[in-house]
Amino acid sequence: MKDFIKMINDLPKLVKIILCIPCLDIIWAIYRIIKGIDTKNTVLLVLGILWIIPGAFFAWAVDLITTILYDKPILTE
Repeated sequence: MKDFIKMINDLPKLVKIILCIPCLDIIWAIYRIIKGIDTKNTVLLVLGILWIIPGAFFAWAVDLITTILYDKPILTE
């Protein structure tokens, strides 16, 4: 799990932005789930699970904006 988290964190900003587009945003939901399990953060785990369905409709835009501004999607800490 730590390898996946490190791999995603080390991606170039352009790749992170590409992963924010609809249908690919599920990668960020999986990232939240894995990071929630790894850090034992229940809120992040539940958020990651809930991000899968809405992520396809509107949450990708939130991820896109925050990735452009802060180099990572919102609520991944």
